[in-house]
Amino acid sequence: MTTPPDDRSFRREMATAYRSGWHFIDLATAIPHSGDSLMVTVFGEPVVVTRDEDEDIRAYRCLRRPRGAPQPVRCAVRYGMIFVNLDQRDHQLTEPETPASTAVSATPRSA
Repeated sequence: MTTPPDDRSFRREMATAYRSGWHFIDLATAIPHSGDSLMVTVFGEPVVVTRDEDEDIRAYRCLRRPRGAPQPVRCAVRYGMIFVNLDQRDHQLTEPETPASTAVSATPRSA
């Protein structure tokens, strides 16, 4: 017979096993127009997904600190689906080779 995990071991397991990697949020059609946003909770953290003036989809982690600026979260759109990555270790973005290109290529680990 196994005992149920305590809260501390559950949080550690969520942080190491499930939180790292790419997670499906919603379809891109959920925020069709410039300025639209979507508020979701991913593993207990509030995340805002918005479509900016350039029609790009961006995600931000909502900090609970007073006067804290929203922290950008890695976001990718594949086949009309929005994915986010909350793992800070995966946030090492590289500069694009050409300055005219602003797209960041990101492939979900499960793909």
